Amino acid sequence: MTAANATGIHHPKLDPEVRRLLEEGPALPDLRSLTPAEFRAAPLLLPTAPEAVARIVQRSIQGPAGWIRLRIYWPEDAGPYPAMVYLHGGGWVGGSIDGSDGFCRSLTNVARAVVISVDYRLSPETKFPGALDDTMAVLLWTRDAAAELNVDPGRIGVGGMSAGGNLAAAAALVARDRGALAIAFQVLIVPVLDRRCDSSSMREYADGPSLTADAMRWFWEQYLERPEDGASPYASVAEAGDLRALPPAFVLTAGCDPLCAEGEAYAERLRDAGVDVTVRRYDGMPHGFLGFAGLDAARRAMTDICEAIRAHR
Repeated sequence: MTAANATGIHHPKLDPEVRRLLEEGPALPDLRSLTPAEFRAAPLLLPTAPEAVARIVQRSIQGPAGWIRLRIYWPEDAGPYPAMVYLHGGGWVGGSIDGSDGFCRSLTNVARAVVISVDYRLSPETKFPGALDDTMAVLLWTRDAAAELNVDPGRIGVGGMSAGGNLAAAAALVARDRGALAIAFQVLIVPVLDRRCDSSSMREYADGPSLTADAMRWFWEQYLERPEDGASPYASVAEAGDLRALPPAFVLTAGCDPLCAEGEAYAERLRDAGVDVTVRRYDGMPHGFLGFAGLDAARRAMTDICEAIRAHR
């Protein structure tokens, strides 16, 4: 474990159970010492046995730069269902539809929604806005394929975790600005929203426990072709000027996460712009806490996320 992460584990606000799990888990490497390929090869955190869902289909659709692989999950109920296009985390550099499979299965069963998990292009091979372009392509395809998917085209939402939360929030902006489609809701789970990396929580939890400020800056470096590209509100969503007429938002934050303050600041700006917003903060939790198998806070967070999706039935 790096010195920075070791310091973060002993932060007094960190939940003791989470501290124990982090101490027992694999060492957290210094990302600047890794290549993107090495980062992607890192083991998953406490993987769990997958739960059954009614049906899963893996398919590919044509995207702006080739084929985009999808994994689609259906619940037991009769449709038409609400749907959520889901974007995995991993700092735009790592993560996959395989790594988020267990989460998507639980989401499908508890929310009673069709979940379309997206294998978007990763950085640094594909820079901004490649992953966002893939996200928009999948949202438009979901709308057009609604009858095939047994999905209500008026209840298509977008959601994601961490960097995936960034893509979800940016997609909501793009859809509004371009009149591309009507997104019914956005679910932003511990989202990355501000390339400036200078919020109060970014400073307080600069050394972790599970995500550091230096790691977050590294992720932004991989995602952006040039630093000035981060000025786009479709990259650094926190810098968007007009947040009116965006879809209802559910924003989930973790109290011991460097990203906590930027998520909550964005939620407050949405509310000020007249957007229906629900915020849930899990105090004592680090970034990525939903990946801890058996953690009570992770179970409660999943319930909160699914209730937010079910509200749009």
